[in-house]
Amino acid sequence: MSRSFHAALAVAVAGALACGGAQAARKTSSFVDDPYPSTYERIAAPPVLIRNATVLTGTGERLDGADVLMREGRIEAVGRGLSAEGATQVDGTGKWVTPGIIDVHSHLGVYASPNVNAHSDGNEMTSPVTANVWAEHSVWPQDPGFAAALAGGVTAMQILPGSANLVGGRGVTLKNVPAVTYQAMKFPGAPWGLKMACGENPKRVYGGRGTAPGTRMGNVAGYRAAFIEAAEYRDKRNGEEEGGKRDLKLDTLAGAIEGDIQVHIHCYRADEMATMLDLAEEFGFRVAAFHHGVEAYKIADRLAEAGTCGALWADWWGFKMEAFDGIQENIALVDRPEGGCAIVHSDSAEGIQRLNQEAAKVMAHAGQVGIDIPPERAIRWLTSNAAQSLGILEQTGTLEAGKMADVVVWNGTPFSVYAKAEQVYVDGARVFDLNDRSRQPASDFMLGHGATDAQSPMGGAE
Repeated sequence: MSRSFHAALAVAVAGALACGGAQAARKTSSFVDDPYPSTYERIAAPPVLIRNATVLTGTGERLDGADVLMREGRIEAVGRGLSAEGATQVDGTGKWVTPGIIDVHSHLGVYASPNVNAHSDGNEMTSPVTANVWAEHSVWPQDPGFAAALAGGVTAMQILPGSANLVGGRGVTLKNVPAVTYQAMKFPGAPWGLKMACGENPKRVYGGRGTAPGTRMGNVAGYRAAFIEAAEYRDKRNGEEEGGKRDLKLDTLAGAIEGDIQVHIHCYRADEMATMLDLAEEFGFRVAAFHHGVEAYKIADRLAEAGTCGALWADWWGFKMEAFDGIQENIALVDRPEGGCAIVHSDSAEGIQRLNQEAAKVMAHAGQVGIDIPPERAIRWLTSNAAQSLGILEQTGTLEAGKMADVVVWNGTPFSVYAKAEQVYVDGARVFDLNDRSRQPASDFMLGHGATDAQSPMGGAE
């Protein structure tokens, strides 16, 4: 063959590869490009060495009499006998150290305090499918609930739309730091979540209006119609050289199909969770977590097989028909050793302040039926499993070298009604200290409202 033929072939191959690369780039920018990127910057802090504490790493390991070294926003080392010249020394004797708590289901900022209609920004109840809306655009950073959650050891959280719709929109993961804008709280590199809801909520909201859906079969028909439209949209945009017309709703659904957006589904009953797993298989997406799932224990094996987490309450049940068959061992049964992924979540501005105690309740109820769950396993319900479901486990959720230094120092075992978070670090910066009023952030909204004590998340009860 001639040299010119080889040259022409090389050009053609290079062109094809370039075209394929361009299509891949267009796919990413089409569906999950972020016009409102994170502006989060970690707070500068000196190195910190916590010494001689009981350390739960979040990996299933417990280390007694161990040290944790944080430097430049990262975990530098975890072990015994560590030293670091110039580091701030924290005596951990009698203390417990864990990764920062992560709440995968919060509405802080979108249903902010005080609880008034003006702050009701979580449900866009104008259509059964509102995948076009993003929770981040409702987040009010001055919500006093953020500081209260920080005092409970919460260093990150997913803020979700409400559950009125079949598809409520995108959720956003935030770092729990004081800020003026939501972008300054936005967790760098975290994927969005897609909030969906099955069961009573959407059929009650829209059936009550005499519109679809009004039944559970109407719910499923609505999901399928939305994903059919999204799949066609995805194929069309990926196949066009210049791309077609943008559609915010279909961008989100296509991003979920592509796996770039984590799918989180409010779903209580076992049969409906099974149906949603079938829906995911039909359209090629994966369910990151079912939220609330009071009957998750009935399909724990299938959840483990699908790699789907159960983000659950310790003992909420019975407040509506689909929540009636809950048991207090639910989380313990979902947290099976082979592939199980159980998470304790709040869905509550009050519950987020004591997620450690909610986990403790699960441990106690499990113990009553002969299931012994040690602290080193239970801490994963609040940290690494939560991070896994949000797609941020490579960055946080465990105390491992190189990860973000999101750390809580507790006054004793965190699984106790007497437990208090004494110090909370976000990226190695001490952002909360129970014994230092200057390290107890308060919302600007609270300034000037009542006594000085009311400005503290601890309410002056030190």
